[in-house]
Amino acid sequence: MSENTEITSVVSPEDAAEAEKLREAANEHFKSENYEKAIELYTEAIKLNPNVATYYGNRSFAYLRTECFGYALLDASKAIELDRNYVKGYWRRAGAYMSLSRFKLALKDFETVMKARPNDKDAKTKYTECNKIVKKLAFEKAISVEDSKKNIADMINLDAMAIEDDYTGPKLENGKVTVQFMQDLINWYRDEKKLHRKYAYQILLDIKAWFEAQPSLIDVTIPDDSKFTICGDIHGQFYDLLNIFNLNGLPSETNPYLFNGDFVDRGSFSVECIFTLFGFKLLYPNHFFMSRGNHESIIMNHMYGFDGEVKTKYSAQMAELFDEVYNWLPLAHCLNGRVLVMHGGLFSRDDVTLKEIREINRNRQPPDEGVMCELLWSDPQPQPGRAPSKRGVGVQFGPDVTHDFLKLNNLDYIVRSHEVKSDGYEVAHDGKCITVFSAPNYCDTMGNRGAFITLNGKDMKPNFVTYEAVPHPNIRPMQYATPFLKSMF
Repeated sequence: MSENTEITSVVSPEDAAEAEKLREAANEHFKSENYEKAIELYTEAIKLNPNVATYYGNRSFAYLRTECFGYALLDASKAIELDRNYVKGYWRRAGAYMSLSRFKLALKDFETVMKARPNDKDAKTKYTECNKIVKKLAFEKAISVEDSKKNIADMINLDAMAIEDDYTGPKLENGKVTVQFMQDLINWYRDEKKLHRKYAYQILLDIKAWFEAQPSLIDVTIPDDSKFTICGDIHGQFYDLLNIFNLNGLPSETNPYLFNGDFVDRGSFSVECIFTLFGFKLLYPNHFFMSRGNHESIIMNHMYGFDGEVKTKYSAQMAELFDEVYNWLPLAHCLNGRVLVMHGGLFSRDDVTLKEIREINRNRQPPDEGVMCELLWSDPQPQPGRAPSKRGVGVQFGPDVTHDFLKLNNLDYIVRSHEVKSDGYEVAHDGKCITVFSAPNYCDTMGNRGAFITLNGKDMKPNFVTYEAVPHPNIRPMQYATPFLKSMF
């Protein structure tokens, strides 16, 4: 311990030795990418010996890997409190700040690391990268007033985009998506080929116009004898998306779907996923639905890869157009007036109504608090009441919060996504809060199954279909993410 160590608890030699054994076991689980078990063992070590900065630093890293950025931040800060000279604590805290888009605070911690390790090339790279982001955001803020009226969609000139003679890929018919186009598109993407930019831009302009005309909460009617499918996060895992369609049938007017946010990022086939989903939305606008997730935002897309992927496969202008489109994605769907589906979860207030959700002004980047933020970011917890979010954004809500919200709005249950589950789904809060996650073996590391929900309009009873990941081309997840995050995963 350094001279700056905080006042510590008295720990017996036996407890200290046992805590060290637990840390070593946790480290092995971490190496095997079993992060939940690692967190469990680090926690036991901390209970026996709460004085060791390394235990908190290691658990912080495991929390980063499981996207519990709020918890990661708390642990890193605790490690630094215990030992001001614990450099890895500043590394971990910078990582948590970066993941939470708090770039100025991250930069300060990276600076501390650089001073402690002046010859560390990785530290210098991370500092430089973070500094670029801080300067870029400052510049964008300075010119935001001038650019507030700029609309990328109005700048697109489709007539100036020629179709080359050697292009043999999918083609819109009179500018419209058809069944044949979607079949061709899926086969084209399966072979790792790129849709022509003219058709890609046309789809984005048309989908933006469609979403602009919709409310923030969409009411969906499901006939008694009709099947309806709800899918959770896809995260750029295109070949697993195709597997869903293989298992459950392609979307159609008799086979409607709702995809519940986080279509992109992390997985390196996000462009293919989003154009496939947007194509089906244009083909079946009243039988194919899409909700915004927390990853349909500028900062998340920059950090986790979608922005880089679009720029690599198309252009910076198209990446900006995607930002405009995502701002118009609906925030929630109400099925037969009985089931509310949103990406994240419920709220820090008890009086939120469907009417309030329906009237949200959503044409913006997600705010850091409030109803729109919580729809995209919140998570359930088993204990009653509310708690600060493990992610550092949104809230955690208990079964009593769920029951009160359902009673107020005369609903049966809610469906949300947003969290990896080992079986692809989880039923919580006395059956009233269901999580569905549709990206199996998330990031090629988590080993989870994927799942989707089917129900019919008559009884609205959820049925779960689970599946394993399928092979994909040899392009790793996070291929287009920022260097900092690529080094984390």
